[in-house]
Amino acid sequence: MSARLAETRTVLSGLYQSGASKILLPRTSESALTAVLLNTAGGVTGGDRFTLSARAEAGSHLTLTTQAAERIYRAQPGEVGKVTTQLVAEPGASLHWLPQETILFDNCALRRRLQAELAPDASLLLVEPVVFGRVAMGETVTHGLFRDRIEIRRDGQLVFADATRMEGAISEQLDLPAVAAGHRAMASLVYVGADAERHLDPLRQILPECGGASLIRPGVLFARFLAPDSYLLRRSLIPMIDAIRRAPLPKTWTL
Repeated sequence: MSARLAETRTVLSGLYQSGASKILLPRTSESALTAVLLNTAGGVTGGDRFTLSARAEAGSHLTLTTQAAERIYRAQPGEVGKVTTQLVAEPGASLHWLPQETILFDNCALRRRLQAELAPDASLLLVEPVVFGRVAMGETVTHGLFRDRIEIRRDGQLVFADATRMEGAISEQLDLPAVAAGHRAMASLVYVGADAERHLDPLRQILPECGGASLIRPGVLFARFLAPDSYLLRRSLIPMIDAIRRAPLPKTWTL
């Protein structure tokens, strides 16, 4: 999909969708365009393939979110689900990638990759919340596979890269003090923009104890934190998003 600036509002300029991947475009009073991603299959399992390409054209403001949390279900032996996302922000554009939680179930298998290409004066806000089993439901991700990679380039230069790999006895790994110390949810936040440094101290003030934020290079702010469960993760993440967006969260986050 692609979005363009039409006078003072961002509007849809192109859309192609097929299979279980759908995009909804709710009407809002904001000048930005919000696109809600919907997986009509109800989740991802081994052998599934999902691909998304989104472009914010020059001067536009595009927000991408999901209708609900994405569920990564049990996979058959040897089968892996793959999710690939490609984001582009052209000159003067602002792109916000705000999916709700990715919930991993026991014996899941997922390889996920996100690549973003930004113009020199474009900005990107990206969050990725991940939940290892729903604690309130008594779920435990004893074993599974989760590989996640994020790459962000500005004007063709790599400015941010992060990779997560958990395989085998995931629950035991999460219990290790140097990994998650028993926490079952984590979130990553990346903000790339000329004003990134201005958000560093306010973000540190609202981070939970088990988290940290750094300006890893000029114009690139990165934060990650852990939480015991999805409820506490969201309670910490939403104020962090609000502090940078300075705009209401998409309605799907509060339904």
